[in-house]
Amino acid sequence: MLHQRERVLQHYELQDDCNGPKVSPNITLRTTDDASYGNCLFHFEAIRPNVFRTTFSSPQHPIPPHPSARRPTPSFGALTPDVSTDLHRRSRVIEIGKVKAIVEWAGAPIVSLFLEGVQKPIHQDLHFRSYAIDASGIAHYATYKKDTLHVGLGEKSAPMDLSGRGFIISASDTFGYDAYRTDPLYKHIPLLINVTPTGCVGIFSTSHSRGTWAVGSEIDGLWGHFKVYRQAYGGLEEYLIVGNTVTEVVRAYAELVGFPLLVPRYMMGYVGGGMKYSMEDSPRGCDAILKFITDCEKHDMPCSAFQMSSGYTVAETEPKTRNVFTWNRHRFPDPRGFTQECHKRGVRLLANIKPYVLANHPSYPELSKSKAFFTDPNTNHTAVARLWSAGGGESGEGSHIDFTSKAGFDWWYEGVRALKDVGIDAMWNDNNEYNIPNDDWQCAMETVNAPEKDIPTHIGLWGRALHTELMGKSSHNATVEAEPDTRPFVLTRSATAGTMRYCASSWSGDNVTSWEGMKGANALALNAGFSLLQCYGHDIGGFEGPQPTPEHLVRWIQLGIHSPRFAINCYKTNPSDNLVGEVIEPWQYPSVAPIIRTAIKRRYELVPYTYSLMLQSHRDATPPQRWTGWSYESDPLVWSNEVLKGDTQYWFGDALMIAGVYEPGITSARVYLPGRSGDVGFLNLSAPYQFLAPGKWHDISSIWHSSIPVLARIGSAIPVGKSKPTTCLATEDPEFPSMAKDDWRGVEIFPPPNIHSPELPAERDSPERKIPRSTKLFKTTWLEDDGISCAEKADLVEATIKYGASEKHIQISVSVKKCGTFEPLWLANGISVILPVGEERVVKMLDGEEGLLEDVGRDERGRRIWKLRFNAEGNVP
Repeated sequence: MLHQRERVLQHYELQDDCNGPKVSPNITLRTTDDASYGNCLFHFEAIRPNVFRTTFSSPQHPIPPHPSARRPTPSFGALTPDVSTDLHRRSRVIEIGKVKAIVEWAGAPIVSLFLEGVQKPIHQDLHFRSYAIDASGIAHYATYKKDTLHVGLGEKSAPMDLSGRGFIISASDTFGYDAYRTDPLYKHIPLLINVTPTGCVGIFSTSHSRGTWAVGSEIDGLWGHFKVYRQAYGGLEEYLIVGNTVTEVVRAYAELVGFPLLVPRYMMGYVGGGMKYSMEDSPRGCDAILKFITDCEKHDMPCSAFQMSSGYTVAETEPKTRNVFTWNRHRFPDPRGFTQECHKRGVRLLANIKPYVLANHPSYPELSKSKAFFTDPNTNHTAVARLWSAGGGESGEGSHIDFTSKAGFDWWYEGVRALKDVGIDAMWNDNNEYNIPNDDWQCAMETVNAPEKDIPTHIGLWGRALHTELMGKSSHNATVEAEPDTRPFVLTRSATAGTMRYCASSWSGDNVTSWEGMKGANALALNAGFSLLQCYGHDIGGFEGPQPTPEHLVRWIQLGIHSPRFAINCYKTNPSDNLVGEVIEPWQYPSVAPIIRTAIKRRYELVPYTYSLMLQSHRDATPPQRWTGWSYESDPLVWSNEVLKGDTQYWFGDALMIAGVYEPGITSARVYLPGRSGDVGFLNLSAPYQFLAPGKWHDISSIWHSSIPVLARIGSAIPVGKSKPTTCLATEDPEFPSMAKDDWRGVEIFPPPNIHSPELPAERDSPERKIPRSTKLFKTTWLEDDGISCAEKADLVEATIKYGASEKHIQISVSVKKCGTFEPLWLANGISVILPVGEERVVKMLDGEEGLLEDVGRDERGRRIWKLRFNAEGNVP
């Protein structure tokens, strides 16, 4: 991308009829001043009331041939677009609901977008330089709003705010990266969202080609402050998404590319791992993993899944390289017997698979012959590269699978099927960044729908990242075929926007052990969430680097249990061990093992809450891990630089504000608690359990052997379950026998301290239920399903708790709405209402019905518990 041969064409003519009885909400312009590109076409169209599609192309610059999002049919609901054209001013105005788009073409096309009630445009192209042909690619320039928030781009180094920085839009295997400085990382998602207090706009390119985003990092005396997206190959296809809030933009983006997939409930537990286990010859890999599971039981630290690193594929004879879809029969002599034994212990298995084949792989000759790999045009034979093979920094020659080839796609598909046949539960798509050294390598184009016209087939135009997406598709489809009624789960390290239609989860890759890296990881997670990578997490303790100290490991685990994905997996090389590496085990420091045990069990208690957040993500695209200002845009302090960094605190759902401690020996944390009109405040869930005012900074005591700051929003509620793995299925599963049943449900509530508010209006829940004037009503709904069925057969249950607090009482009601045949096992046993430490008010029913509530005393933390039994109708409306 170092070349720059820009040509900004300035003369365009209108190509559509502007005098008809009903002008469509779009516009097409053609250049008239340069025939060398065969006349460029500019097209702008409304797709939704707040979504617009722009294309800029020429015969030499085709629109992305396999876009990461397919163009939807325009639909505006009950709204009717209003279109007007001024030929004298050379402009067209398209108004739909609260959004107005203006396209001007007195020179290079200029798109301006306005939100109702806001005078200045929320987005505007850069005058005289908006759309440029740049050699084999394009450049799109837009005005840059200083002192506003820019987020997204999938996964970029900290801080969260991307403003004033430049980024490579590509993916790389960044082993041991710096969380604040390395670019690119693992994801290729060209979605940039500008968030301001008066509105938001997202710009999303569908290309898989390499590119760059300069987000105000380039300044020019002539052009001023601007942002520019440069794409190495092909024409431009972009979607402009407008919303009053970032919530609206992220949801509209999901409607384009697909909502996050359903995640199996077991993935909300502790996911163990470590490269060393499957690399062992003595004891054998299978025995090492089973010993890990036994040690989890011994130390009373529950585990739900285990990531099997690629050591199970290492050849038994020299050269001992990793040969995907093969088994080392010394380390794993009986794969099916091994998976059955893990399943008996309640542990699922994720198998590591890599999309390349070393030259000594037994299948390499046949795959090369069948054209399953890319073709090098210089030799007309299989394209060969050096590939990661054995240990840190070691490599061997081989070839990447070309997933546009039928032979490559099908071979991969059958390999995944074979893993499923021996009991592997989920696929772990790894090393799939497609770091290919030559844009000219040719693709087969057999598994994709190529455009009708003849266009080049080289990987530069089609994009390396396309193969990351198609690898996900092959793994997903094979998993679905093997178990059609079970929810598929594919974990992926690299991702495009389209990859997440097939892969349910991702993580931040091969991080390094450091306090700074732990802190920066929060910002990575927040930008991932904006970009729909919402079942996301990190390798707790660091994948590479030194072992964390006991204090550091505790702090990282305390933080990690409050994230969508909680996994400890590492490969810690050292000079004397470059092949196997060390592992992190949660019991490795006896002095802090009890603290870590408590944290992991708290993770399991939170599974109903965490899983509900994942179901909400699937339903409405709301990320479980959120920027402090999410839904608090009216709070001026969420726009401060300290909060915009996103590396010290975040929302976990809408009930918990989480803040970490990021230096050794520190015993307090500075936390900003956002506020809106009517907010009561927050409750510190650790000693001294104080109430904290919203809209202020607070210094929170945080002794490392106690807890990081976890602050509950007053008026919220958190569903909790047992402190161990459970199943939501009533029938016994012979593959996973003796699993505990999810037949107990608690709800932690956080009422305000003795409200005296006669000015509060009387609130009415229903014609029969009047809320006392002195009581403000709070409401929380959480979601449940059986946790394992495929999306088409997963019946949602909505459980709702409503409560209010007066001087002497807390009044509650709970209702459960079933949307299908699934019935939670806990429903027959009622719900335990859990009050905060120190809360002694009596709990009563909102409707006054007697006999449904029982004071059952206190739990081991000193919290008062009230048991609510459902009435004869099941309290189900």
